[in-house]
Amino acid sequence: MIKAAVLGSPIAHSLSPLLHTIAYAELGIEGEYTRADVKSGELAGFLAGCDDSWTGLSLTMPLKEEALDVTNDVSDLARRIRSANTLVRRQGEWSASTTDVSGFTHALAAHGIDRCGDVLIIGGGATARAAAAACDGIASRITIMNRTLSRVEALSNAVESSDLDFIAWDDANIFESVDLIISTTPKGASDSLTASFPSHPTGIFFDVLYNPWPTLALETWSKRGAQIIDGLDLLIHQGIDQVSLFSGIRIDRAPMAALMRRHALIALGSST
Repeated sequence: MIKAAVLGSPIAHSLSPLLHTIAYAELGIEGEYTRADVKSGELAGFLAGCDDSWTGLSLTMPLKEEALDVTNDVSDLARRIRSANTLVRRQGEWSASTTDVSGFTHALAAHGIDRCGDVLIIGGGATARAAAAACDGIASRITIMNRTLSRVEALSNAVESSDLDFIAWDDANIFESVDLIISTTPKGASDSLTASFPSHPTGIFFDVLYNPWPTLALETWSKRGAQIIDGLDLLIHQGIDQVSLFSGIRIDRAPMAALMRRHALIALGSST
């Protein structure tokens, strides 16, 4: 039996319990998946209270970086991007890894994107580093737009093959010249950038948020006739990989993703 939960703060809005529960039912797995509000600095205490009945944990903000400091077994990829969104219980110990990178990769692939020229990533945190690692090697150039340069070193470590640049937050011209834009900022943080969107955009806009849904950026970009990818795709694909890690089952991705998306849209009150 799987016993798992998603941890973070705030956490009440998370669709992960819904999606994991749907996956367990579809796979014929007995299991429970809950949520717990765990704030910054509280992860070690939560883990100390977990016994061997636990299978795994999903981590969201603000715990993805903290996870690396409270576990001894950390995957190379999670260490490279300084972020772990998945903990798996093995022989009484927790192993930290990331499915955010593969989640980005599969979300992009689902929209036919396996190569691209110039990529713009908005934001500089853990999700931005996962996006950068996912685009590394498939993009010729990755440009980071962030309000500060405080995380340059961590972002640089996430990119090994593609060219990497950093630009100012208010560099409006960038939106006309890139093939893919990935926004990783918190709710409302990038709304002001919509004033700089071109009238007829040609690139693809990927916003990792799904609450609110759709975001102002996605709605604006879509209304101007360009392709968008919403945060449900990332949530679903990283979640599928977590279910595989928790269950040991290789999952037929496309039908599972379609099933999860259908239920997620119902939960969000949309039929799109």
